[in-house]
Amino acid sequence: MRKTLAALLTLFLLLLPLARAQELDLSLSPTPAPTEAPPALPPISQAPLLENPPMRLNCAAALLMEADSGQIIFQMNADSPRPVASVTKVMTILLTLEQLEAGRIALSDAITVSDSAAGMGGSQVLLDVGERQSVSTLLKCMIVGSANDAAVALAEAMYGSEALCAEAMNRRAEALGMANSRFVNCTGLPAEGQHTTARDVAVMAREVFARDLYYDFSTVWMEDIDHGDGRTTQLVNTNKLLKLYDGCDGGKTGSTNEAGYCVAATARRGGMRLIAVVLGAASGKERFALAQQLFDYGFANYRQYPVARKGTKVRGQLPVTGGEAEGVSLVLDGDLTLLVNKGDEQRVELSPDLPESVPAPVQPGDVVGRVNVIVDGRSVAQIPVAAAEGVEAKGVALDRIWRNWMGHF
Repeated sequence: MRKTLAALLTLFLLLLPLARAQELDLSLSPTPAPTEAPPALPPISQAPLLENPPMRLNCAAALLMEADSGQIIFQMNADSPRPVASVTKVMTILLTLEQLEAGRIALSDAITVSDSAAGMGGSQVLLDVGERQSVSTLLKCMIVGSANDAAVALAEAMYGSEALCAEAMNRRAEALGMANSRFVNCTGLPAEGQHTTARDVAVMAREVFARDLYYDFSTVWMEDIDHGDGRTTQLVNTNKLLKLYDGCDGGKTGSTNEAGYCVAATARRGGMRLIAVVLGAASGKERFALAQQLFDYGFANYRQYPVARKGTKVRGQLPVTGGEAEGVSLVLDGDLTLLVNKGDEQRVELSPDLPESVPAPVQPGDVVGRVNVIVDGRSVAQIPVAAAEGVEAKGVALDRIWRNWMGHF
């Protein structure tokens, strides 16, 4: 009986009209305690799909990730700690977006610019001391123009000081599993002891790129910022990939003498989103060219393969012992999409793991087994199998009728 059920389930699943999954049935990564955490992303697979992809990149470190699954496609010196200049602001942006989600700040809130914020060096939007700007405007200036003064103004508004913001950045990094990162400031300006890695950059960038609000700002190419006193500053997006690469809709650049030229960018094509990280390139033009090379490789060689869709009915029934019905119908209780090399979909196998029977009573939605997803002989995921309807134990229905009948007397 078990072999028959397994054969039926395997046959049916292989013939499923598959659709792209909307939620992966995997463990969730931790989130920080101070606020109500947003839904976590699935954990990241540390190993690249290919051990030696045919790419040689002229930079200090690089990584390519598929955003939905967190699968690493390519990596080079991914765990080497180094400064990343203004790419550091990815974490500041993430904290700001999470504060907005938690309701601790609002886009319309007005922030007064302090002496320390207005006095920041490097890239700026030229805020004046005492100037008041909305959270929305400051966030836009940080995302689009990499403005250090806007970043510090937000950090002080959210945490009281830039130093306290840096502590929050480190707590969030720890919660995300960014083991090789330490933040000293919120801008990425040179500071002793401040460093991160290509892998850790991808981890925090993935969190930012998962939020719809981010793209309201990241896609702005050019805009004038009104300082409220008749003066305006032109904001121009530092992420030239918006114009250079089809599908790119976000990213963060950075450059200093010690960090070289860096970028963490994202592009989406055909429903698949990739994240490219390039650190320590020789020039701004080179970092964008390397990011494009990474994107081209990922989109050309990989695709998202929808393995299963939640609610899909499984042919046949699982026997029920001691129940009013002899069997119970089954459905898949999870969605799953895998990242695979194009043409390698046949390497994905589904292996059911079901008991010979289940005892009554059975409630709708009870998980009774699972389907193991196997690639090249290795189990990569599991999809729960649940009861599609309930089955009462024998005699329960008759007893209920008797008690209802007696209740009329």
